[in-house]
Amino acid sequence: MDVLNAVLPVLLYIFGIILLIVLIILGIRMIQILDKTDKMLDDANAILENVSQKVNSFNGFFEILDKTGYGISVIGDKVIGMFSGVISKIFNRNKKEEEDLYE
Repeated sequence: MDVLNAVLPVLLYIFGIILLIVLIILGIRMIQILDKTDKMLDDANAILENVSQKVNSFNGFFEILDKTGYGISVIGDKVIGMFSGVISKIFNRNKKEEEDLYE
Protein backbone atom coordinates (compact mmCIF):
# COMPACT_ATOMS: atom_id res chain seq x y z
CA MET A 1 0.00 0.00 0.00
CA ASP A 2 2.84 2.33 0.78
CA VAL A 3 4.28 1.66 -2.65
CA LEU A 4 1.01 2.65 -4.35
CA ASN A 5 0.84 5.86 -2.29
CA ALA A 6 4.32 6.77 -3.51
CA VAL A 7 4.04 5.58 -7.16
CA LEU A 8 0.54 6.81 -8.11
CA PRO A 9 1.19 10.54 -7.54
CA VAL A 10 4.42 10.28 -9.55
CA LEU A 11 2.57 8.55 -12.42
CA LEU A 12 -0.20 11.17 -12.31
CA TYR A 13 2.38 13.99 -12.44
CA ILE A 14 4.14 12.34 -15.39
CA PHE A 15 0.88 11.87 -17.30
CA GLY A 16 -0.14 15.43 -16.43
CA ILE A 17 3.14 16.79 -17.77
CA ILE A 18 2.79 14.71 -20.96
CA LEU A 19 -0.79 15.92 -21.41
CA LEU A 20 0.27 19.53 -20.89
CA ILE A 21 3.06 19.18 -23.47
CA VAL A 22 0.64 17.60 -26.00
CA LEU A 23 -1.90 20.38 -25.43
CA ILE A 24 0.77 23.06 -25.91
CA ILE A 25 1.86 21.44 -29.20
CA LEU A 26 -1.78 21.22 -30.38
CA GLY A 27 -2.33 24.87 -29.43
CA ILE A 28 0.71 25.96 -31.47
CA ARG A 29 -0.53 23.90 -34.44
CA MET A 30 -3.98 25.48 -34.17
CA ILE A 31 -2.47 28.97 -34.15
CA GLN A 32 -0.50 28.12 -37.31
CA ILE A 33 -3.63 26.76 -38.99
CA LEU A 34 -5.58 29.88 -38.05
CA ASP A 35 -2.84 32.10 -39.49
CA LYS A 36 -2.95 30.18 -42.78
CA THR A 37 -6.75 30.40 -42.99
CA ASP A 38 -6.58 34.12 -42.20
CA LYS A 39 -4.20 34.65 -45.13
CA MET A 40 -6.46 32.60 -47.41
CA LEU A 41 -9.53 34.60 -46.38
CA ASP A 42 -7.70 37.87 -47.01
CA ASP A 43 -6.80 36.65 -50.50
CA ALA A 44 -10.39 35.55 -51.10
CA ASN A 45 -11.70 38.96 -49.97
CA ALA A 46 -9.31 40.71 -52.35
CA ILE A 47 -10.52 38.50 -55.21
CA LEU A 48 -14.17 39.17 -54.33
CA GLU A 49 -13.57 42.92 -54.24
CA ASN A 50 -11.94 42.73 -57.66
CA VAL A 51 -14.85 40.72 -59.06
CA SER A 52 -17.44 43.07 -57.58
CA GLN A 53 -15.66 46.07 -59.14
CA LYS A 54 -15.72 44.37 -62.54
CA VAL A 55 -19.39 43.48 -62.18
CA ASN A 56 -20.27 47.02 -61.10
CA SER A 57 -18.54 48.38 -64.20
CA PHE A 58 -21.39 46.86 -66.25
CA ASN A 59 -24.15 48.67 -64.32
CA GLY A 60 -24.32 51.56 -66.79
CA PHE A 61 -24.64 49.18 -69.73
CA PHE A 62 -27.47 47.28 -68.02
CA GLU A 63 -29.27 50.54 -67.19
CA ILE A 64 -29.14 51.53 -70.87
CA LEU A 65 -30.51 48.12 -71.87
CA ASP A 66 -33.28 48.41 -69.29
CA LYS A 67 -34.33 51.88 -70.47
CA THR A 68 -34.20 50.80 -74.11
CA GLY A 69 -36.34 47.75 -73.40
CA TYR A 70 -38.85 49.89 -71.51
CA GLY A 71 -39.02 52.39 -74.38
CA ILE A 72 -39.56 49.63 -76.93
CA SER A 73 -42.34 48.12 -74.83
CA VAL A 74 -44.08 51.50 -74.50
CA ILE A 75 -43.91 52.06 -78.26
CA GLY A 76 -45.16 48.52 -78.88
CA ASP A 77 -48.08 49.05 -76.49
CA LYS A 78 -49.07 52.26 -78.27
CA VAL A 79 -48.89 50.65 -81.71
CA ILE A 80 -50.94 47.67 -80.55
CA GLY A 81 -53.44 50.03 -78.94
CA MET A 82 -53.81 51.95 -82.20
CA PHE A 83 -54.30 48.77 -84.23
CA SER A 84 -56.83 47.38 -81.78
CA GLY A 85 -58.70 50.71 -81.86
CA VAL A 86 -58.83 50.70 -85.65
CA ILE A 87 -60.00 47.07 -85.75
CA SER A 88 -62.65 47.68 -83.09
CA LYS A 89 -63.94 50.69 -85.08
CA ILE A 90 -64.17 48.57 -88.22
CA PHE A 91 -66.12 45.84 -86.45
CA ASN A 92 -68.33 48.38 -84.65
CA ARG A 93 -69.24 49.94 -88.03
CA ASN A 94 -70.29 46.58 -89.38
CA LYS A 95 -72.46 45.97 -86.33
CA LYS A 96 -74.05 49.41 -86.62
CA GLU A 97 -74.78 48.82 -90.29
CA GLU A 98 -76.36 45.47 -89.49
CA GLU A 99 -78.46 47.07 -86.72
CA ASP A 100 -79.58 49.80 -89.13
CA LEU A 101 -80.67 47.14 -91.62
CA TYR A 102 -82.82 45.34 -89.06
CA GLU A 103 -84.52 48.49 -87.83
